[in-house]
Amino acid sequence: MIYAIADLHFDFSKEKPMDIFGENWVGHEEKIINNWIDLIKDEDLILLPGDISWALKLDEAIDDLNRIDELPGKKVIIKGNHDYWWSSLLKLNSLNFKSIFFLQNNSYVFNEFGIAGTRGWIAKDNEDFRLEDEKVFNRELNRFRLSLNSLKDDKRKIALIHYPPFNIDLSPNEFVDLMKEYNVETCIYGHLHSEGHKYAVEGNIDKINFHCVSSDYIDFMPKKIYEE
Repeated sequence: MIYAIADLHFDFSKEKPMDIFGENWVGHEEKIINNWIDLIKDEDLILLPGDISWALKLDEAIDDLNRIDELPGKKVIIKGNHDYWWSSLLKLNSLNFKSIFFLQNNSYVFNEFGIAGTRGWIAKDNEDFRLEDEKVFNRELNRFRLSLNSLKDDKRKIALIHYPPFNIDLSPNEFVDLMKEYNVETCIYGHLHSEGHKYAVEGNIDKINFHCVSSDYIDFMPKKIYEE
């Protein structure tokens, strides 16, 4: 099985309560962990597209990452906009977690599936988009291409991206153009909370299956993406 859930927003320090986004966030970590244990087996894959921990530094994120490592299943993680603890791939891999794969400019293979991804960035038609955002947007596109390039063409491609790959007007953006170029089959994204859920786009668009898996959007229950 392949499952997905984004925006765990784990906080071992208990300094960042998420209930500012609504009462449904009260006890959200326990909800996620209990649902995860009930649902996921060790042989399953779970995709985590960003915003994993509120920690600011890598050594502060260890406790949250250890909790994830101890949960059932193999995990693939990409960086979200709040993952300030995310360091170089060398440092992340040196932590030697037994079940976590960090996805950045690389890819992960699970049976016939190939997983590529990147963080993404805010949409160009966002009123907050500035000149400096253009550089970040293009850098993320390049990282996405590097990741997709590392996959063999015989794999069924799954794309992980933290930000929705859509404009504010809900039209597909350049990240979707890349997915089409590389024949991506499924795209998993998160980032959207509370009122932001109105910007969620799902279903089959341009022959790609899109899933929004922000944890509160899916009621803190990992979503089944593929059943094998």
